[in-house]
Amino acid sequence: MTVYTDEESRTLRTAVFGAMVLVSTAEPGALDEESHAGIRAMATFSPPLRRLLGAARPELPAGTTTDVEHGVLEALRHSVAILAAKAPGDADAFPSTVLAICEEVASADGRVGQAEHAVVAKIRTALTTR
Repeated sequence: MTVYTDEESRTLRTAVFGAMVLVSTAEPGALDEESHAGIRAMATFSPPLRRLLGAARPELPAGTTTDVEHGVLEALRHSVAILAAKAPGDADAFPSTVLAICEEVASADGRVGQAEHAVVAKIRTALTTR
């Protein structure tokens, strides 16, 4: 069983839930539908990672919208490194799973707008930048 520090656990929760929030708030839309779509899509994470993500409330970075975005993107980059060091199997699947979740959130209202595409592109870059 992989053991994560409190800080690592917070970083992972901030990354996953923060990515969903960034996409969901990129354009006006059906926040309830988008939230439910994101939560359902989280089922594709491994059981240990799902337990970690559900173990406590996620925390988003404080500050302006730009501060929140920067903090979430940084948490995504750190999450990839954390998982690479502690759970290589989860690390391999993490980027594609987060992106699939983001796509589910973006398309939950039946369309994906330009702002949502732009946010997903930033998330993709954060997940692949080491």
